[in-house]
This record gives sequence, C-alpha cells and structure tokens, in this order.
Amino acid sequence: MFRLCVPLLAIGLTACGDEAVHFDRAEPGEALSAGAATVMKFDQNAFSMPSANLSPLRRLDFSVGNSFFRNPWVIAPASTTARDGLGPLFNTNACQSCHIKDGRGHPPEGDASNSVSMLVRLSIPATEAHADVVHQRGIAPEPTYGGQLQDMAIPGIAPEGKVRLSFTTHRVKFADGHEVELRRPQLDITELGYGPMHPQTLFSPRVAPPMIGLGLLEAIPEAALLANADPDDLNGDGISGRPNRVYDQVTRETVIGRFGWKAGQPTLNQQNADAFFNDMGLSTSLLTGNSCTERQVECRAMPDGGEPEVSDKILSQVLFYTRNLGVPARRNVDAPQVLAGKTLFHRAGCQSCHTPQFTTDADAAEPELANQLIRPYTDLLLHDMGEGLADGRPEFEASGREWRTPPLWGIGLTQAVSGHTRFLHDGRARNLVEAILWHGGEAEQARRHVLEFDSEERAALLAFLESL
Repeated sequence: MFRLCVPLLAIGLTACGDEAVHFDRAEPGEALSAGAATVMKFDQNAFSMPSANLSPLRRLDFSVGNSFFRNPWVIAPASTTARDGLGPLFNTNACQSCHIKDGRGHPPEGDASNSVSMLVRLSIPATEAHADVVHQRGIAPEPTYGGQLQDMAIPGIAPEGKVRLSFTTHRVKFADGHEVELRRPQLDITELGYGPMHPQTLFSPRVAPPMIGLGLLEAIPEAALLANADPDDLNGDGISGRPNRVYDQVTRETVIGRFGWKAGQPTLNQQNADAFFNDMGLSTSLLTGNSCTERQVECRAMPDGGEPEVSDKILSQVLFYTRNLGVPARRNVDAPQVLAGKTLFHRAGCQSCHTPQFTTDADAAEPELANQLIRPYTDLLLHDMGEGLADGRPEFEASGREWRTPPLWGIGLTQAVSGHTRFLHDGRARNLVEAILWHGGEAEQARRHVLEFDSEERAALLAFLESL
C-alpha cells in the first residue's frame, strides 16, 4: 500500500492504489519549489542566488553574509582581525571551499593533498562515563582526535591525518538484464599526527551537502514533521520514520534535529556554529574555546583570534545568508516523460520518505520564508537505510543504520553547479541510478520496484528527478 493516499489525490493523483497511480498533468505552481522564494537560475550559479522575494535592501544583507561565507579566514594574529583565528586544526579555510558554489561536495580524488569537501566524523562506543558529553554532542568523541578528523593545520602544528577512499565494486541487474556497477567505499586514514586512535573508533565519511532552501526547511512546522513520523510502523507499510532528538546549545533543551546527514543539529545557526568550530577551528558564542583535544597540547597552546573568533554579528550575517539561499525552479514539469517519471516515483513508494510538499510556518524566522508552499521532497526524518549504507556510528538517537531523508530539490542541477554527480552521504554513487540502488532497509521495497523498470521507465524516472 502507498502512504498518504488521500493527500496525493488532492494534488493531482488520478487514481490511488498499487495498480493505478498516475499523474496526467503538473500541479498548479509545481515548478515553484520554494514558493515565492523560488529563483530562476539554472547555470553554475543556480544555488548561489538570494531568495527571489528578498527586497533590494535585504539583498545587501545577503551579500554581506555571502562575503563571510565565501572569503577565507586567516591565521591569528593578523591585521585582518575580523577574519583571523583559523585553526590550529581545520578542514578548510572558507565555507565555500567545502560547499563549492553552495553545492554538493565530493570525495578526494587522485593525489589531492586533502579531502576539502569531504570530512570524516569520529567517535567511540559510548559508556555511562560519557553520559554528559553524549547528551550535548550526541557522540562519545575519540579521545585523541575528537569528533572529526581535521586534515589541515597552521604552520608548526601537525595535521591529524590524511584521508583517502578506495572502492570495491559489485554489479546489480535490472529485471530486463541491464546491469549497473556499484562502488563500496573503503576508508583509509594515514599519517596520523597524534598517535594511534582508540581501537574501537567509529568512522563516518561525509561530503558537504547543498546549501539551498535551508531557511525554508527550518520553517517547516514541527507538527508537520511529526505527522509523517511512524516509528512503530503502525500502518504496516514498512516505513518507520522518526525524528532525531538533539541538544540545542541556546535553549539547553532536547529538541527535534533537522540539519546534517543524521539530523544532528536543531537549528541552522547551530549548524553554522558547529561548522565554524570543527571545520575551520573558529569559536563562536555557541561553541567556545578551540577544537583541539586535551591530548593535543601544542595545538591548545597556539594563539587564537580572540573569544569569540566569529563575532555574534558575523554569525548572524552568515545565518541570514544561509537562510536565504534560493531554490531554483523546476524544469519541464509538464513534459510527458517527466510526468511519467513522477508517476513511477510514487508507484515505487519513494514519496513515503521523500515527502513532496509542506507549507512553512506563519512565524518563520524571516518574513520571506513564511507561509510558503514548498516542495523539498524530504520528511527530515530518520530512516533505516539498510546495512549497505550503514556507517555503524550512532548520533544522538540516530542509529548506525539511520540517515535523515535528504531533500531532492535542485538535485537535477548538481552537474551544472558542482561539476559532478556524486551522491549519498559519502559520495559513493556516481549518478542517480547508483544512488537509488544503494537504498535498502525501509527503502528496500521501493528499490525492488525500481529494479523491475525497463529502459523506458528508467529514463522517465531519471527525467523526473532531473527536473527537480
């Protein structure tokens, strides 16, 4: 059975049931993925535009935030006091270096000196002794290297290590005989700068996700997210999405997580502060001090850029920028092949996790984000994706097999913006077909449906996804 049968009828489904799901026309306004905030840009700058409904004055604020997102930070002490304090350990010197053109990251390739737009999360199995840190951070950090491997450092300090991925392959066959090669990543960390890691260290390589529409995702009412949760699978459809519950550094309470590959951050501001702290070694009023562990004595002794290194004003300017990165409009929504692909998307049950639409809250953080009918194709919930995608690393309430449903809006512009089509949390999939075929666990039934598609149906499904 398909979930959400009645709502689907309300948005244009001409029939409902396992045998007859069909869309014969686009829905009114379907091309406007972000409502009035939708932008009309489809080239390499498609993810870098301000929300279309920002006023000229507010676009100036957006540009200021963009400058702090784009320009590099420098080592302290420096004459550029507003941008100093980088490191001592870090992954990159600018937000834009990971989120290239505000788009999707990729694994390191060839002889790259560092992993740039992919990082590796670290932790160890938690015990009762870790209760306080797990409550606040969601993990028990590796004792020497912390919660994230930082493969760059300022002069005089050793980087924590060097990251590489290699791949083993296997083949998957469609019902019509068409074969696809899938790559399974093997993580290799070498040149450890501070001695061996804990023997039970858990690793999770993760590429930088796209930045578009984050303010709109933050503005989805909590009740709307919880309405799609079914942790005990009471309706028996095999889908048991649930929210992650995480620690809010401002309210000091446990709340619903929305951001990150496992929904480990509750707000966009905290997500930004965490990236400043762990990715660039920059303190904020939310996360003070530095990311060096107690065992990294020389690192802790290095000069800093003051406390905090990222002022509240700069943090708020970056927040405004990241909240208001516009989502590009969909293309070809009325094309027969795209409509056929949309039908197949629903027939396979993909919409059970990739929820097509929400309406944002009336009291959203920014007025431009309020009361917008948006089509992100995500429920922001955790789902068990099977052993094939498991990283084995829990984060707050997310298990080692669970991942937050990633939004699909803008996915068809990945090549144009990022210059590649690497998908999934670690970039293992080289195209959308590979990404689909890695789905397991709660998505196994949908995957099996897709494996029954012939070449014409596969092309239609891809046409729909590439229209998003």
